[in-house]
Amino acid sequence: MSKIIKPYKNSDLGKKEQVAKMFDAISKNYDGLNRIISLGIDVKWRKKVVKIVGKNKPKQILDIATGTGDLALMMAELSPDKIIGLDISEGMLAVGKEKIAKVNLSEKIEMVVGDSEEMPFDDDTFDAITVSFGVRNFANLDKGIKEIARVLKPSGVLVILETSNPMKFPFKQGYKLHTHLFLPIIGKLFSKDKVAYSYLSESANSFPFGAAFNNILQKNGFTSTEDTPVTFGVATIYTARL
Repeated sequence: MSKIIKPYKNSDLGKKEQVAKMFDAISKNYDGLNRIISLGIDVKWRKKVVKIVGKNKPKQILDIATGTGDLALMMAELSPDKIIGLDISEGMLAVGKEKIAKVNLSEKIEMVVGDSEEMPFDDDTFDAITVSFGVRNFANLDKGIKEIARVLKPSGVLVILETSNPMKFPFKQGYKLHTHLFLPIIGKLFSKDKVAYSYLSESANSFPFGAAFNNILQKNGFTSTEDTPVTFGVATIYTARL
């Protein structure tokens, strides 16, 4: 089991509350910084997620840890009946709502404040569920995965995009330099929350990936799991079914 990493080490707040506070603080410039830090490659990764989700021809989609709605907006091209974006940060959702309104998709995409570990949805509701760079922020990973399994239809698909660690030279060394040095420096220069990007770097480096994360999915209700590393293993796309 991965150790619990929190944004604010001197705070008495739980991880869930700290994560919400952190993302509220960085919500206004999150999109711009994200493009800089990932060099724009995260857009290509999300397109791969959309392609996988599309194979299921989903009518009801849930995007957990939706943030400012990047992935939810991209999945609108699949023509589902409804996309719900769930996030614990009201600040991130507010930015997302503005983006959705600008492209006249407010009736298609609904942004909901909620806890991924206690979601306000019935069992077997969604044809597809996605989580993009969000599972490592769960306060209780096992509980969160079980909750996803509960609201996913038996025929549905779960697609997770999450950071992972390259294992081969020179990508392993380059990634460590990027996450330990470049990411925190950029965050401190341009973000109002000086610890946010240090937390994002630390949590990315310590989160289980590959077979280790597949095992967590299988332990919590998923029988079919597959992991596909992208960009030399900097991130991994997981596809799971009940």
